[in-house]
Amino acid sequence: MTEERQETQEIQETSVKKHLEAKRQPQWYVAHTYSGHENKVKINLEKRMKFFGLSELIEEIYIPTQQKIEVKEGKRREITERLFPGYVLVKMILTDESFSLVKDTPGVTSFVGTAEKAVPLTETEVAAIKKFSEQEAPQYETQFSVGEGVKIIDGPFSDFVGTVDSIDHERGKIKVLVSIFGRETPVELDFLQVGKL
Repeated sequence: MTEERQETQEIQETSVKKHLEAKRQPQWYVAHTYSGHENKVKINLEKRMKFFGLSELIEEIYIPTQQKIEVKEGKRREITERLFPGYVLVKMILTDESFSLVKDTPGVTSFVGTAEKAVPLTETEVAAIKKFSEQEAPQYETQFSVGEGVKIIDGPFSDFVGTVDSIDHERGKIKVLVSIFGRETPVELDFLQVGKL
């Protein structure tokens, strides 16, 4: 074998080796689950990883959530809201074994991608999802919508009926159009000061 031919073969072998190593790097994949079963899927998957000895293939299981403040029936409480109900993110090295392990976990219906091939998320997509779910200020969650008729239940306009004009989720405020002296007047209220008709 000539020196040039041997060098070409070494370059090809190095290229194949790098390609195989790149394929062995963990990537983020999205598993579709029954809605409301995301936490059960995470727990079951963690148990199955240990039982089948495949923990080295799955690096992380992540359910994107965000803290919000919900105002319901005049009470304010902090809730954890799933950003993507019915989906769990799994960082793993994709092999036939890891694919089957996740796909056969109770509660998992499929991977995002084709029937035979899971499609990985890009690092940019994962970074954006994590950044959004880790926002510090809790958002307010309300049961009202613009144009809906509401009753004011607290404050100087108590027992007035009006229409929702705008909702400020960040501040937890709602602007209601109330008829005062025959004219619609906007009144800014806290979510707790308004109830359903």
